[in-house]
Amino acid sequence: MEPTAALDGLVGVYHADGGPIGEAKYVIGKLMGTAHCALCDITHSPVRRKPAWDRMVAQLGVPFQLIHLNEMPPAIAAATTRYGSPAVFARLCDGTVEPVLLLADLEILGGSVDGFAVALRAALARRATTARETSAQPVGPSPAAGHGNAR
Repeated sequence: MEPTAALDGLVGVYHADGGPIGEAKYVIGKLMGTAHCALCDITHSPVRRKPAWDRMVAQLGVPFQLIHLNEMPPAIAAATTRYGSPAVFARLCDGTVEPVLLLADLEILGGSVDGFAVALRAALARRATTARETSAQPVGPSPAAGHGNAR
């Protein structure tokens, strides 16, 4: 899918269920070494959300929603089924969703909010560049394709 629609917001999907039971299962799994979520490591310390995360989101200039696997609306659920979790998706004004950062992108950050901010801004810049290039593509045949008044 070519990124042409305007960005409406970002959605981060944790690799865990929400709510008291889901979060308790994740904490127990993390302690036992059977559960891991790279996005959780970026957004949270062992006891609460990182203040650095809140500061970074406040500076983005675009809404950023964090959700759990059992809280996803249909479009995000479909994208998560296709691309996996954890992940960050762009929610576009036309109602579509496209991937921004996926599991490997998040894992490499090692829980760093600063690293996440750099990776996110780079991914959004690539998306914007691709959108500009896509919208600048000529429509119809070009003179070089044998049409027009070439002699």
